Amino acid sequence: MKIVVKIGGAALEDKSTLYKCAHAVVDLARDGHKVAVVHGGGSALTRTLKLLGKQSEFVDGLRITDAETRDIALMVLAGIVNKSFVAAIVAAGNPAIGLCGGDGMSFRARKKKTEGYDLGFVGEICSVEPRWLEAIWGEGGIPVMSSLALGSDGEYYNVNADQMAAACAAACHADSLIFLTDVPGVKDAEGTVIPWLKTKEMAALVAASVISGGMLPKLEACTQALKKGVGRVRILPAARADILPQFYFSKLECGTEVISA
Repeated sequence: MKIVVKIGGAALEDKSTLYKCAHAVVDLARDGHKVAVVHGGGSALTRTLKLLGKQSEFVDGLRITDAETRDIALMVLAGIVNKSFVAAIVAAGNPAIGLCGGDGMSFRARKKKTEGYDLGFVGEICSVEPRWLEAIWGEGGIPVMSSLALGSDGEYYNVNADQMAAACAAACHADSLIFLTDVPGVKDAEGTVIPWLKTKEMAALVAASVISGGMLPKLEACTQALKKGVGRVRILPAARADILPQFYFSKLECGTEVISA
């Protein structure tokens, strides 16, 4: 099976969680699955921006990105964050290749338009070339992708990692898209994790402000992946990454599965 795993930036901040995620990804590959990783890195980027005297602003979970912020994102996301996860996978026993969307023109972006705001160099994926993923899989490797892509204007765009993971999963006809995140799942108004969330139920939860912030683009990505033929989409806590290899073979008691309905 083809499985795309998106790993949140906060999960990459803790070394024990980082290595737990890396081992889970390697275990999936050893079971014969073709696994691709898409990672965020928002926490590391925010911290670096602050050290450089830049304040981060967000609209609906998306970072406003001027040219300087974009350049720092390239340095942080395609640099230290990407290579740290590549190193963790190698330490877990499998070769990995780190990429950003500009490499091999694997992910192309266009400027994302948001009513009432100019997000700057924030993009949305408009095309994906999966042959580079297939080439890495063919050599027994695991592709690890940071969430930056090139526009037709030759500029790099910062792309929400959840949405990039969904585009990746759709383009390579993945059987599953799994989000490993720093929250236990999608919560209802009482704060209880929802085990099964139908896409048609999301609008009411958003309207009631039960779902907000960074969960908005994540659930939008889940919906898009399902619409484009990805078989299963699930949000799991990164702290429980060790159960990832059991995803298809046993009932998981944590996280939220998003289903089309």
